[in-house]
Amino acid sequence: MIPMLMGIDIGTSACKVGVFNTDGVLVASATKPYKVYYPQSGWAEQNPNEWYAAICQATQEVCAKVGSENITAVGIDGQGWSAIPVDKSGNVLDNTPIWFDTRANEECAQMLDTIGFDSLFAVTGNPVTPSYSSPKIMWLKKHKPEIYAKADKFLQSNAYIAYKLTGNFSQDKSQGYGLFFYDMNSCTYNADMADKMGLDLEKFPEIVDCHAVVGTVTSTAADETGLKPGTPVVAGGLDAACGTLGVGVCRPGQTQEQGGQAGGMSICVDSAKAHPKLILSNHVVPDLWLLQGGSVGGGGTIKWFSEQFGKAFDDGSGKNLLKLIDESAAKISAGSDGVIFLPYMAGERSPIWDTKAKGVYFGLSYDKSIAHMARATMEGVAYSLLHNIETAAEAGVTIDCMYAMGGAANSRLWTQLKADVTNTTIYVPDSDNASTLGACILAGLGTGVYKSCADAVDKTVSVKREHIPNIDNHKKYQQYFPIYKELYEDLKDTYAKLNNINL
Repeated sequence: MIPMLMGIDIGTSACKVGVFNTDGVLVASATKPYKVYYPQSGWAEQNPNEWYAAICQATQEVCAKVGSENITAVGIDGQGWSAIPVDKSGNVLDNTPIWFDTRANEECAQMLDTIGFDSLFAVTGNPVTPSYSSPKIMWLKKHKPEIYAKADKFLQSNAYIAYKLTGNFSQDKSQGYGLFFYDMNSCTYNADMADKMGLDLEKFPEIVDCHAVVGTVTSTAADETGLKPGTPVVAGGLDAACGTLGVGVCRPGQTQEQGGQAGGMSICVDSAKAHPKLILSNHVVPDLWLLQGGSVGGGGTIKWFSEQFGKAFDDGSGKNLLKLIDESAAKISAGSDGVIFLPYMAGERSPIWDTKAKGVYFGLSYDKSIAHMARATMEGVAYSLLHNIETAAEAGVTIDCMYAMGGAANSRLWTQLKADVTNTTIYVPDSDNASTLGACILAGLGTGVYKSCADAVDKTVSVKREHIPNIDNHKKYQQYFPIYKELYEDLKDTYAKLNNINL
C-alpha cells in the first residue's frame, strides 16, 4: 500500500478532487463542472445533488489512476454560507442559495431591528449581510415553510458531501461563522440567539473539529465514487480556510492572499478578534481563527476582461489570451497613468458591504489604451486587498507576510503589484491546489498521518517564488489608493439610484 490522501474541493463553478502523497505531491486530480442557477435578480443557487454527481465522476477517475486501496483518508473543503435543507434520510429538499446570493435582505433588516447589531456582533463577530447562512434559512422558513418544516438538518457544502460519503450529519467549526447563533469565542451554538431568530437548534448538526473523523465510506458511496468501503472521512471545512492551511498559514500573523474567482485575505490570529466590516471564522487549524476580507473582485475580473476584450490582445502567436493580457499590462507603468478600476463586478463584500456597487473604470482619455485598462483591472483588485488589510489594522490585527493562492498567483505581474500596493512580501507556494491540499492535511491530521498542522505544513508546503515590494511603486500607489477609496464614497448614492431604476 502507498499511503495517499484525497481532498475534495466544492467550488463555485466546479469540483476538484486531488490525491496527494504524504509529502504534499499531487499524484492525480480531476475537475468536473456544474451549474449556477439565477432564477431571479439577486438570487444564485446550486443543486447539491449536482455537486455530488460531479464529485462521483471525479473520484472514480482519480481512484482508477491511483487505486482506492492506497487512499488512507478523505478530507473535504467547500464554499461557505450554504443552507442545504435535508430530510431525515438526507434527501435534498431544495436548491441552496450560494455565497453571493442576496435574497435575504429583509431578514437581515428584521434581525437588526429585533435583536440589534451589537447583540448579534457580540456572539458571531460578523457583519449582518444576506449572504450568510442564517438569513437564508430565515428566508426559507418565511417563503417556503413546508420545506423548513420538513427539514431535519441544514448542512454546509462540505457537510453534505461528508454525509453522502458516510451517512452521518456534521457541522465543522470553520463553517460555523455563517450561522449568527454560533458563538465565535466558545465555538458553540447560542440557544437564546437561535430562538430570537426563530430557528430550531435541533435542525443543526453537532459541532466538530475540522479534522474530526465523522465516519467512513459506506458501501453505497463506495459504489458511487470508486472509494474503498471503510475509508475514513474527516469533517473538513471552509474552502478559504483549507486553502489558507494549504499554502502554509498555520501560525498567528501569517496571511493567505486569495486570487481565485473572488479575492481577499485571511489573517491567522490566536483569538477571536473581530471587526464589524470584516469576516471572522475559526481556522481549520485547532485553536486559531481567521480574520478575513472577502472581495467579489478577484481572478474573475481578468476572466471577464479577457472574455470581453481578449481579442484585442491576440497577436496571432497562439499564446494564451491571459498570458498576452499579462504581457501588455506589464508594459504600462505603476498606477496605469491614472486609470483606476473599482472591481465591484457583483456588488462588493468587505469592507464596504454594498450589493448595489458596480464596476467602474475611472480616468480614461484618448491617450489611454486597452492595456491601461488591463493593468488597472489588476491594480483595482490589489487596492481592494489593501482596503481589507487597512480595515483589519483597525482591529489591532497586522500581517507579517502573505502566501498567495488561486489562479491569479500564477501571474508574476499581478502578484508583484499586489506586493507593491500593500508593501508586503508575498510568497507563492509550489502548488496550484492549496484548497485540496489543505483538505488532505486535515484528513492526515485526523487519522494520525501528521502530528499537527505545523508538522504537516513543514512536510508538504514549499515556496517557489518570493515577491519583495518595490518601494518606488508603492509610493506611487499610495497616491492613487486614497482616490480609489474616495471614488466609492462619491458614487455609493449613485449606485443606489441606478439600482432603483433597474428594479
